[in-house]
Amino acid sequence: MQATAKATYVRIAPRKVQIVLDLIRNQPADKAMAILKHTPKAACEPLMKLLKSAMANAENNHNMDASRLYVAECYVCQGPILKRIRPRAQGRAFRINKKTSHITLTLKEKE
Repeated sequence: MQATAKATYVRIAPRKVQIVLDLIRNQPADKAMAILKHTPKAACEPLMKLLKSAMANAENNHNMDASRLYVAECYVCQGPILKRIRPRAQGRAFRINKKTSHITLTLKEKE
């Protein structure tokens, strides 16, 4: 049995999210929450919200024991890029790509 939560169109680059996901992969859910709370990265805030959502899904929808949950699978995919233009010298334009992420987090119960 597994519980999944997804966050789509998160306004943060996927490679920044990937660094934090590597920290919490295969960790118990409560330890993963502590890691996210004490890691000074911008990606931690949406990931903490996502982990809370996955834990709530596990308890309420699948009747799983919260103390035995662990992060079984977590990955990030690139979403659509918001393209913006910054004016530069001599009438030129400079492209700014604002990247978005689709984050998926799956919790399983330890046997």
